[in-house]
Amino acid sequence: MIDRMKTDLEWPVLLATWIVALVATLGALFVGEVLHQAPCYLCWHQRAFMFPLAITLGIASWRADTGVAVYGLPLAVMGWLIAAMHLLLYWELIPRAIEPCGSGPSCTSSNMAIFGSVPLPLLSLLAFTLIAAGLIVLIRGRTTT
Repeated sequence: MIDRMKTDLEWPVLLATWIVALVATLGALFVGEVLHQAPCYLCWHQRAFMFPLAITLGIASWRADTGVAVYGLPLAVMGWLIAAMHLLLYWELIPRAIEPCGSGPSCTSSNMAIFGSVPLPLLSLLAFTLIAAGLIVLIRGRTTT
């Protein structure tokens, strides 16, 4: 019965990871295209890891393919690392001399927040964390069955 429960929970976890990736992708597009806020250098890199996750996790959810976790997890981890660095720069825990932004929007400007106080890098880090956690659950489920 427990083994059946594990397989019954795999698809909802996979679907949840896709929904997180889809919401993050649509949110990034909304901020850029509707609010006309140009993404900074680090935001572009985070998008480079989030957008493929939205596509691959969507296809995997449709096909109920939990094997996506093996190749989705590296994307989520790399995106998480970039988002973590971005958040540390935003909170000024990393010296500005290390800031990778050149010409264009600043990675630490006040417009990197929504609702006046929620930093976009924090939302990105949260999304990558949820996706990575879900994919780890799927990988562990595959190795224990």
